[in-house]
Order: sequence, then C-alpha cells, then structure tokens
Amino acid sequence: MSARTPTNIAYIDGEPLEYKSDDTLLKFVDRHLGRGFVPTLCDAPQLEPYGACRVCSVEVAQAADGPRRVVASCHTPITPGVHIFTQSQKVQKLRRNILELVLSDHPPECLTCEINGNCELQTVAAKVGVRQIRYTGGKNHLDRKKDLSHPYMTSDLSKCINCARCVRACDEIQGQFVLSMHGRGFESRIIKGFDSSFNDSTCVSCGACSQACPTSAISDVFQSKAIQATKKTRTICTYCGVGCNLEVSTRGNEILSIQAPVDAEVNMAHTCLKGRYAFKFYNHRDRLRTPLIRYNGHFQEATWEEAYDHIAKNLQRIKDEHGGDAVGGISSARCTNEENYLMQKFIRVVFGTNNIDACARVCHSPTAWGMQKAFGTGAATNSVIDIQHTNCMLVIGANPTEGHPVTGAKIKQRAMKGVPLIVIDPREIEIVKYAKHHLQLRPGTNVAILDMFAYYIWEAGLVDKEFIEKRCENWTEFENGLRSIDLDELEKIHGVPREQVKAAALEYANAENAMAFHGLGVTEHSHGSKSIMLIADIAMMTGNIGRRGVGVNPLRGQNNVQGTADMGCQPHQGAGYLQVNDPANHRMYQDFYGANLSDQIGLKIPQMYDAALAGKFKALWVMGEDMVQTDPNTEHVKKALNALDFLVVQELFMTPTAEFANVVLPAASFFEKSGTFTNGERRVQRVNAVIPPLAGTKTDGQIVVDIMNRMGVAQPDYTPDGVLAEIARVVPFFKGATWEGLGDNGKQWPIAEGNVGTEILHADTFKRGLGKFHFFEFKESKEIVQHLTEFPLILTTGRLLEHYNCGSMTRRTGNVEIVTKDELAINPVDAKKKGIITGDTVRIFSARGEIRMLAKVSEEVKPGILYTTFHFPEVLVNIVTSSECDEDTMCPEYKVVAVDVEKVAAGKGKEAGESAKPGLAKTMAI
Repeated sequence: MSARTPTNIAYIDGEPLEYKSDDTLLKFVDRHLGRGFVPTLCDAPQLEPYGACRVCSVEVAQAADGPRRVVASCHTPITPGVHIFTQSQKVQKLRRNILELVLSDHPPECLTCEINGNCELQTVAAKVGVRQIRYTGGKNHLDRKKDLSHPYMTSDLSKCINCARCVRACDEIQGQFVLSMHGRGFESRIIKGFDSSFNDSTCVSCGACSQACPTSAISDVFQSKAIQATKKTRTICTYCGVGCNLEVSTRGNEILSIQAPVDAEVNMAHTCLKGRYAFKFYNHRDRLRTPLIRYNGHFQEATWEEAYDHIAKNLQRIKDEHGGDAVGGISSARCTNEENYLMQKFIRVVFGTNNIDACARVCHSPTAWGMQKAFGTGAATNSVIDIQHTNCMLVIGANPTEGHPVTGAKIKQRAMKGVPLIVIDPREIEIVKYAKHHLQLRPGTNVAILDMFAYYIWEAGLVDKEFIEKRCENWTEFENGLRSIDLDELEKIHGVPREQVKAAALEYANAENAMAFHGLGVTEHSHGSKSIMLIADIAMMTGNIGRRGVGVNPLRGQNNVQGTADMGCQPHQGAGYLQVNDPANHRMYQDFYGANLSDQIGLKIPQMYDAALAGKFKALWVMGEDMVQTDPNTEHVKKALNALDFLVVQELFMTPTAEFANVVLPAASFFEKSGTFTNGERRVQRVNAVIPPLAGTKTDGQIVVDIMNRMGVAQPDYTPDGVLAEIARVVPFFKGATWEGLGDNGKQWPIAEGNVGTEILHADTFKRGLGKFHFFEFKESKEIVQHLTEFPLILTTGRLLEHYNCGSMTRRTGNVEIVTKDELAINPVDAKKKGIITGDTVRIFSARGEIRMLAKVSEEVKPGILYTTFHFPEVLVNIVTSSECDEDTMCPEYKVVAVDVEKVAAGKGKEAGESAKPGLAKTMAI
C-alpha cells in the first residue's frame, strides 16, 4: 500500500515541499531554503510581517504554467498547491529597481561604516545584483545629524532606509512607542518622542530597535552589529529571573558587545538595558584581583595559598572548639546551580551542620513554602509562553516591566491587545495604564484583599466544582472561612472599594483561562506565605491549574533564585527540597555524600545574626551576598557581623559586607564561568564562560572545591558537566539533565531521562496528591501595631529597571548615568503637609534609625504611603527597615515599614520624576 500523499504541499521553483498552516510564503521558503534565499529589508524574524520594502517580492501561480502575479512574500499566506517563483526575471528586475531607489538616498561610505560587512542593505544589494544607481541622490536623510546624547543609544538617520523595523521593534517587542515615522512621502523620517533626542525621549534602552535596524541608522555605543569580534558565545544573563539568552561578542579577553539570540525561547531578540548594555563591570578598576586577609584591622594582599591556609586553620579551630553548628554559610542567587550545590555540600559535609541559607529564601521562601503546602511543589506551574494563551492576567505585588522587563513587556503587549489585566499593587506602576482593574491596596493587606477576591468568586457561583471535587481537599473548611468574612471590615483594612474588588474577581473567574503572577510585594510581608496559599486557593477554586494559559507563577527576583533553592541552600531542606530532619532523607543524604550529616534543621540568616550576638555562632562564609546593604535592620546586621570570630566573603567588589570580613576572596563574574541557571519558569539553561577569569580571581565553584580539599573532603576540580551529573543523581527533578542535553534553550524541570523537560506542572495530579485549600483571616503586621502611632507613614521598598539589587554591578556601568540615586516618592497631600517639594533633601526615620535622601512628589502612591529603592550604599535604606518577617519562613518584611519624614534641606524645585536624564520616565519595581 502506498503512503498517502500529503495535502499541505506547495512548490518552490517547481519543487514540491510541505508547508505549515501558519506559514507565509517567506516563512515557507526560509524554512526549506534558508533565510536570505529570498532577500528582504523590512522583514525580521522577531517582528510581525509588514510588507513595506517589497524586496521579498515573488511571483505566484496556482499552476506551474498558470498566470502569475507578483506579491510580497513576507505577509502573503500560503495556500495549497501554490507555485512560488523566487528567481524569475521579473522579480529580479523589480528587486534591483527597489534597491537602486533605496541606495539613491543612502550615503556611499560603506568602507567606514561601523557595520561594514554585516549590513543587510549591503548584503541584499549585492545579492540582487545592483551595479549602478540610475537615480539622482535624495536629500531628506543625508543631512541628518548624529544623535550621541544617550549613554547607550545612538543614531545616524542619514543611513535610514525607512523600513520601520525600529518603530515596530519598539512597538511590538518593548511596547514603549518611542519611535515613529514622521512626514509623508519623500519627507518621511524616523523621530524619537516628539522629535527629540534619545536622551530626552522615554526610551528605556532595551536596544530592540538597534538590533532590528538593518543598517547602522540606529545603533549603540558598543557598535554591537560590527564584525570586529573574533568569537561569539551564548550564555545567560546574570540579572533578573527571566533568564534571557545573550550572545556575547569578544576579541581576545575583551567583551565588545551583546545581542539577544533570535532563536532564544525565553527572550527572542529581546533584553532589557541591563542584559544588553550593563556589562562593563566585568573589568572595572574596582574588581577585586587578589585575596585579602585582615591583620590588625587592615586588609593585606595575600596569595591564594596563604588565604586558603588562613581560612582552613581558623575554621578548623572554631569547629574543634565550638562544634560544627558554630559555623554557617550564605549562598547566592548570582551563582550557578553547580556552585550553590557545592556550597551547601561544603557546609553540610565539612561541618556537619545545616546552617546554610541564601537570598532565595530571604525573598521567595513564602512562595516555596506556600505553593508546597497547596500544590506540593514550590515553583511556577506554567511557562512564560502561556501568556500567549491566557484570557486574563492577574499581577499582584510585582512590577514586571521594571523588575522582569522581558516578561513584563510580554504581559504589556497582551494587555494592549485586549486581554484583561488586573493589577493589585499599592503603587501606580507602569502596567496600571494598560490594566482594566487596579486594586491599590494599603501595603501589608494582601490577605484582606485576597479573602475578599475569593469571596466574590464564591458568592457568584463561579467555582469549578468538578475540579475541586476531583483534585482538591479541605474545600469545606475554606468555604466556611469565606462565609465568615466581614466585608465592611476588610474594605476598611485594605482601602479598596469593594465594587472594584468584585469586578476584578469576576473578571478573573469568568475568563476561560486566567494566569496569576506575583512578586516580592506578596512574599516580603509578615503574612507572605499565607498570601501565596490564598493565591493558590483562587487558582484552584476556578480550575486555573494544569493547562495552557493558567496557573500561579512567581516572578523570581534574581537570576538564579529558583536554582539556589532547588540546590538545597536552605537550612530545612537539602538538594531537591527533601526535609533534612526526615529520617529516610537523612540516611539517603548520608549515604550519598559518605559523611556524617546533621539531622537537625539549621539556622536561617536572621537566626545566625541572633546566635552571633549571643556568642553561639562563630564563623560565617558568604558567597556573593551583600547583607549589610540588602538585609533589613542594617545596624542589627552590622552588630552581628562584628560579633563573629571569623568571616569569609567571596565577591567581585569590596562591598559593605566584605568590609567586615577577615578574608576576602576575589571571585569570577558570570562572564568568566560555566554552569547552569534556573529561571522563574523552571528552565535550566547553560551558562558558558565568555572570557577566562580575570587575573588573580577564581570561579566560586573552584574556590569551594579548593577549600573542601584543604579541609579533608576530597573533590575533583570544578567542571559544570561533572557537578551537574552529581546533581542529577541526588535531585529527583534533575534526573535526566545532562550538560549536552540541555541544548541552547535549556529544559524545564522536572527533566526526565533523555533530557525531556516539562512546561506545565500538575496537569493531571498535584505533586502532593490533592491540592489543598487554606483559609486565613487578616492579621495586622506587628510593625503597624507597635509603631504606626509614633511613625504614621508606611514606607514600602523595591527596585528600579536600571539597577540590580544592591547595584554593585550596574553602578559600575553606563546605567548610573541614567539613574544616579535612590529617591523617596511621596504623595502631594503628604508633601504639602510636610512642606516638601521635589528635589528637597528629606530625613526618613523609624524605630531603628534614619536616612536622608531626595524627595520626589508623585501620585504613584496614595496619601500615607512612601516608596523608595535600595540600590545605592550612600543611603543604606535598610537602616530604617525592621526585623519583622513572615511568620512561616522568616522572609523579611521589607514592604511595610512605619516611618515619618521631614524636610532637612531645600532642593532646586524640580518637577516630579526629573531625577535622572530628562524625559526618562522612571517607575520603580516591587
């Protein structure tokens, strides 16, 4: 029996080939014959078809000898049996004519152009056979001046060909709408904002326009499309939890520029300014380049051998005198999975203690704990690609366009296309203007508003009874809790009119598929874990789990928060989230490591501080964390570090925390190491070393291996594939992971044998068996109960697009030219009462201490609420934050701080938001 002839056949120059249902003619040809076989100028794979240049024109006919017509292949859908003629005399003549017209209005100085040899216009002109230009030169572009006003972005519009790729990149990818086409006909040209410069526009420096531009009309200060590089290496960004793929161009040991790979599943041709441009920290003069040992209160340079000997001697002394539980470690989400795995192994095996913690627990432990309680797994249920399949988006306690810019841009794009967006946030963040609902609650009242949200879904009868009966438990107790709600009381607590909450709740519940995202504005509260469980309740009660376009999805703050927790850098769970005090798990870990391990839960970071002050905790090893700047209640942290007998810090720079160390070890940046990062959607991706470690530095993984060997636990030299293989033997959901098998785009765990990833969790059953409902009544934060009378304003904190956490890296790049300082946002009502105007220096004080900074009068916050960031050590915002924390996980309550404010010096009376470069509208991320 003969095989059935496929029906989805079309013909390219007479050859029958299969097409896909969503193919255009150009996509069809590109897939079979390679991109560029049919030339084009206005088309780019990351953009929607446009059809402006007509260079991609082909002839089509319904039969090989039938009548033909000329069409633009980029936006013409394919049809069954169509014949495509790509190289006919007619289309070749047409393409040459178009190119001659374009080149008549283009400077001829190709040899001195920065992208000579990599110019699409140059390539296409050569391909179509342009050998002369028969038309007189144009005048509209050739006299345009270069725009060099911006720290990163540049333009020379004399080289513009009006393809509009830059405009479309700004619109379709970033959604910023900075660029537009101005004028008509021969007078049409690209403008920025209201025909201003890049620096005076609202450009967010993502660089999507530069990468999309086929010439050098729009570029950047790094000339990222030039061909000077001798090598290009694909790696993963070190900043936020999106996990963008980067293509890094190098020449020798010098990083020249960064682009975003077009085939990256996470960030197709897109990054934010941090990923694309904030890389100059890698060889900054402030980088640590030799070990430092403190003698008589002063640091002295040392060799690595001297440093290792000094460390091993002191740690062994402390272990012998005070026991292994007097030692602990703090790991880092800036480091790879492999390095974090080795760090927890070092602490547990060498010292026999579970005193290991990390910033992953500090910021997102309520996510892990709450989702484990509800679902059995403390990670995102879905993938970022599901944004394209959802019918409603709920964003609570997150500012994705600033904190997770590439994912935020995708959320914004869907909202602009009509998908309802619900934002629950105490600030009027950027995405609010695209939202259908904004519930602007008082900081610290998430439980109250989520209780009301769930109540209105239940009251309307919009619960998915079949899902609840088949897949969940504890519904009756949850339902009884909803019945007991006092709506009047909750409305007073959270401050949002109940009608608004009801409308948002019904919007979510009526959607065919609803997807929830949350960030640190949920977790960093005294009720953080409870809020996470309530978000899970809302997803389960509406059946929004286990399929495309739904789920509960944490937006992880730093690049490897997910992976750091996965690797066991927490005192209660080892690698793979197995409880260390469970007898079976304890035996498994002991057998695996061949060592005597502790079966007692170790100390979390706040407990380490308290134990140090009590004289019980003597030594701390810190890998890549700056607790003095980022942990709450800074003075308490400083006292605890001073109380230690011995402190080791691995770092890139001399941070405020490193200044307290007995030994500082110079570590390698992510550009200089290999391993894996796990992003917020559980995607394990390969980090590839771009350049060797700077002279005098070592990778964090090698440092840990070296000291383990010094202290009697033999380890092979650090290799990413070797450590990943060990991880795969002990972490169940990494079982099938191999270095080669991860490929360019990584795999989402759980990874089964054969490197098979998982995009959606809980499709048929929850990890814990049945999803569990939890009901919680609102409970006011102790910070408010104890201090609001004396300090009547509530300060909440967050991050900026331009800077990363404590900013040690971004402050050493051009980003500091865009945003130079932390500022305090204050509502006009409060500002008037206090006699404060934008630009004034103000004193913010709490029960812990005081700081001074510049004020920005803004309606982004309600009266009674203040907001600031914590990127600059000159301010040390955490001097005023408290030691209050989540009741279940000890995650610090950064988001609710009782303070007061007063003016201490007059400023220049600038308009609100004018703190950085003019026109760069700044919003700040939760």
